[in-house]
Amino acid sequence: MRTRVCERKNGKRGWAVFKDKVVVKKTAKRRIRKRIRKKISGTPERPRVLVTRSNRYLYVQAIDDINGRVLSSACTLEKSFREKHKSFKNTEAAKALGKIVAGRLMEKKIKTIVFDRGVFPYHGRIKNLADAMREGGLIF
Repeated sequence: MRTRVCERKNGKRGWAVFKDKVVVKKTAKRRIRKRIRKKISGTPERPRVLVTRSNRYLYVQAIDDINGRVLSSACTLEKSFREKHKSFKNTEAAKALGKIVAGRLMEKKIKTIVFDRGVFPYHGRIKNLADAMREGGLIF
């Protein structure tokens, strides 16, 4: 935060506080994440599937919140994924990753999940990932 002396509307002088945009966005995301986590939790039978999106890759984890364990994970950064696919961040990559995650969870006999999109809107890559997971046989 920066401060400087400025002239106010009522003619008085005082200190003005300017907040950094990055700080404002981070606190907003932290608040959203906390609000979502109050409502969503995973169990061993019905894990929470957390999606994390960066500018370059997608990361997916199936989490058992009761025991604090990651049951399964997948990302577009994996060597096996990189060998088969050209791009790692487009919607086709999200669909392929959704099928991989669904297959790994079906191998562990998990059919129902709780989808946690985090702070990301249900649009684009996140939506295609969820649709591919549904096509793979997961129920949520």
